[in-house]
Amino acid sequence: MNYTEEQTQLILDKYAANPIPDTVEELAKQLNKSKKSIIGKLSREGVYRRSVYKTKAGLTPVTKAEIVAEIANSLDLPAYELAGLEKAPKNVLIILRKEYE
Repeated sequence: MNYTEEQTQLILDKYAANPIPDTVEELAKQLNKSKKSIIGKLSREGVYRRSVYKTKAGLTPVTKAEIVAEIANSLDLPAYELAGLEKAPKNVLIILRKEYE
């Protein structure tokens, strides 16, 4: 057994209060365990939340293909009819998507 009940409860309580990577690091130091061990324990307990990648603007990233599909959907067209449009600059695709929403 790698963790006592008290350690497990401490990990769960601290992580639930502040589920960020810094909390995992702090717990690893406090319990003299590796970050991977703490993450593994949190995962086994069903509470670990992977950090989600965000763009510099703080948005969830969207691919050009997804934007083209949204444009096609707005125009009631199958996406294959706009083949090649995904090669346009992303900012242009975003403008088009807004235009046809």
